[in-house]
Amino acid sequence: MAKVLLLNGSPHANGCTKTALDEMIKVFEAEGIETELIQVGMEETRGCIACGYCSKNGKCVFDEDAVNETAAKFEAADGLVIGSPVYYASPNGTLLSFLDRLFYSSSFDKHMKVGAAVVSCRRGGNTASFDALNKYFTISGMPVASSTYWNQVHGFSADDVKKDLEGLQTMRNLARNMAFMIKAIADAKEKYGLPEVERSAFTCFADGK
Repeated sequence: MAKVLLLNGSPHANGCTKTALDEMIKVFEAEGIETELIQVGMEETRGCIACGYCSKNGKCVFDEDAVNETAAKFEAADGLVIGSPVYYASPNGTLLSFLDRLFYSSSFDKHMKVGAAVVSCRRGGNTASFDALNKYFTISGMPVASSTYWNQVHGFSADDVKKDLEGLQTMRNLARNMAFMIKAIADAKEKYGLPEVERSAFTCFADGK
């Protein structure tokens, strides 16, 4: 059975972001896709210190939080949904530290896992936050799922988000599109194999020219 991992980057376990993710989970379950939701917004998560430990050991040097545990679940999943509230036109800082380490320290191939970003805002800053989250997918060879509007909900509380009928509709359409992509990629992998990935070139201009 296909599986989608969802990360809630809000410090509120049952707030606006969770309301949006729950709307997606209903669709995934109807589509026969297993889900797991991980609450990371209240984690005590430090940022990457560029120590290089992960390149030698295949995991992050810091083992006291959920990054390494989540990496194993991410590897087993077919898709990843990252949800975050908007703070100063950016995702939650705790979530960003978590994602930096999750993506950089995990050595498994993320190519063709489907990604989707979801943002929750009262009013503004949504598209900037949406852009920041999508970059984790696009640098990793992960196809990005889209919907019928930008993947966002509006409201100051969970009850407000429940009144955002277009936002919830966007979440449902996003989940349907993501489920379709996961199934289509699985079929194509069986029939054609995955696309070749080149890794030989690495531009750094070390010669100064």
